Amino acid sequence: MIKTSRPITMAETLKLSKNSEKFDSIKNFIKNFNILDYDKAKNLTDELRSLNILKLKESHIVKIVDFIPQNIEDINKIILDVSFDADEVNKILGITKNHIQR
Repeated sequence: MIKTSRPITMAETLKLSKNSEKFDSIKNFIKNFNILDYDKAKNLTDELRSLNILKLKESHIVKIVDFIPQNIEDINKIILDVSFDADEVNKILGITKNHIQR
């Protein structure tokens, strides 16, 4: 029985599925993406939440953490249901630029 539902990052998915019999399949799928480790993903999530942007929903934060947009075009590709103003985009990008995997 499902009691609650919430979006989670790919990093959190890996952490939560470690004891699952499907862990290897999940890990093989997720390794195709350049994701942050759990601690870095949690840190980025917390930083994005601290922006207190009303239009920035939890599902948006998860997408931002999973894909780490580098410019406004990237944000517009992953978040389709909301339009952020220039100040909001700059705040988001100001945080994500510090988390880009090289």
